[in-house]
Amino acid sequence: MTQNWSDLSAAELGRRIGAGEIHPVELAEHFLDRIAGHPVADRIYARTTGPRARAEAMAAAARAKAGLRRGPLDGVPVSWKDLFDSAGVPTEAGSALLAGRVPARDARVIIMDEPTSSLTDARVMERATREGLVCLGKTHMSELAFSGLGLNPVTATSPCVNDERAVAGGSSSGAAASVAFGLAPAAIGSDTGGSVRIPAAWNDLVGLKTTSGRLPLTGVVPLCEKFDTVGPLARNVEDCALLLAAMEGRKPADLTGTSLHGARLLVLETVALDDLRDAPARGF
Repeated sequence: MTQNWSDLSAAELGRRIGAGEIHPVELAEHFLDRIAGHPVADRIYARTTGPRARAEAMAAAARAKAGLRRGPLDGVPVSWKDLFDSAGVPTEAGSALLAGRVPARDARVIIMDEPTSSLTDARVMERATREGLVCLGKTHMSELAFSGLGLNPVTATSPCVNDERAVAGGSSSGAAASVAFGLAPAAIGSDTGGSVRIPAAWNDLVGLKTTSGRLPLTGVVPLCEKFDTVGPLARNVEDCALLLAAMEGRKPADLTGTSLHGARLLVLETVALDDLRDAPARGF
């Protein structure tokens, strides 16, 4: 039964692949077909990568059959914001200035413990691919990531799941919309000043703003490298944690059986809150 695959989290899809209930190729085709037939897909995806998705899904299926899955998301499809370089596919960052830009093979140093099959994928995409994630395609975004609204009259303005006439929030607008409209189980975006958090909030998703420097920016079209970060958008916190681990190239922590029951949490109040609390006494 495939009718509810678009409603499942990435983690649940991964578990069903591991249990032999879902074939990765059928899963990839399911999402590619949904994208091809969805009325607003052209406002969400800049381009799909069908051949790559099918090849990666076939490899994931072979690993699953052999009992050699690389991680909990091996075989799960995801979308990528159109500022992540991807082999042989245009990366235009939502701008006419970069129209037709296909990442060129470069002289990046290959670290011995991080082998890569392609020098034209962004580093985080290389890692995610090694962990078995399947690339569905590239999603629309604010031009050059320079807007929190998600409005882009140059390429396309992605819709908000709560009102298709409204903007999705930016700059990872298509990334959020791809998940919210059921055209990807999860998405990879970037956040400089809110570009993951805003569209996640506007589309009822979870968005993870990662710590600056935690994930490499090699092969990512920059806005402000000092503040640029890579982060996932998904249906729940579990998915975001698993996606972060995949992009870090590490195995996720096993939290089976863990609980916060009885835990004591320290809440730190900010200076801003202190200022607001004392505002009446200061005559504000």
